[in-house]
Amino acid sequence: MGNKDKKKNHDDKKEENTKSDITRRGDPEEESYPGQNGKEKLHLAFYESELAKLQEELVKLQEWIKHKGMRVVLIFEGRDAAGKGGAIKRITECLNPRICRVVALGVPTEREKTQWYFQRYIPHLPAAGEMALFDRSWYNRAGVERVMGFCKEDEYWDFLRSCPNFENMLIRSGIIVIKYWFSVGDMEQERRFKQRIEDPTRRWKISPMDVESRTRWVEYSKAKDEMFSYTDTKQSPWFVVEADDKRRARLNCIAHLLSMIPYEDVPREKILLPPLERDKAYVRPPMSEQTFVPEKY
Repeated sequence: MGNKDKKKNHDDKKEENTKSDITRRGDPEEESYPGQNGKEKLHLAFYESELAKLQEELVKLQEWIKHKGMRVVLIFEGRDAAGKGGAIKRITECLNPRICRVVALGVPTEREKTQWYFQRYIPHLPAAGEMALFDRSWYNRAGVERVMGFCKEDEYWDFLRSCPNFENMLIRSGIIVIKYWFSVGDMEQERRFKQRIEDPTRRWKISPMDVESRTRWVEYSKAKDEMFSYTDTKQSPWFVVEADDKRRARLNCIAHLLSMIPYEDVPREKILLPPLERDKAYVRPPMSEQTFVPEKY
């Protein structure tokens, strides 16, 4: 066997070992998981190929939003471990964070609790040429706050009555509002929770609130149904993403997003790199005077 063949076998074995390590860590992209609606799960190679094509289109959409001064709000809601964060990550990973921003607010402060409910979300709405992705949003009131008793009864019903008007105000002002609900089954949610518990790199993703939500599955279902009955309007509808299969959910969500906002290629001037500037008079300081990061690898 020649040296090239030996190196190839070594590299192949190294890649297999790396994939095995990933799988042992519980990475959902390599681990076996069920499909959805009777379909087999998507093969990783096909998924990555399609995702690359869609992400290229997302870059074009981003440039069009900037070019036209559009304002876009994307809302991602759903049960815990439904795959909202993974979808957001795939949407944004090739985009400019100055144009495409993720909004993931924490628990409201004592001061924020005394404000008009929608007030703390207003500063995060997009300006011209921007897109804001809300990883959970004002719909917390209709979900976790309702089920866990974090809001009063009159506050809850006031939200359901006010929310359509609030969103209509945004739409009338020229903001594009697109709302996604990620739907996950109880067995798949349990599987993902167990992965998070066992994987030290993802354990931070599961909280006591997530664990408590398992005991209130039906209450969350009722809250979601009530929320939809008030806020799934013709002007601002909910789009449900079947999310038991993460790969399909991400591709379907991105493809749908691209279909919702007509866009075109933005003409770009050809970029020519100038020659590197040389200055014979410049003398670089001795490298011994600088502190370097140790090269452990």
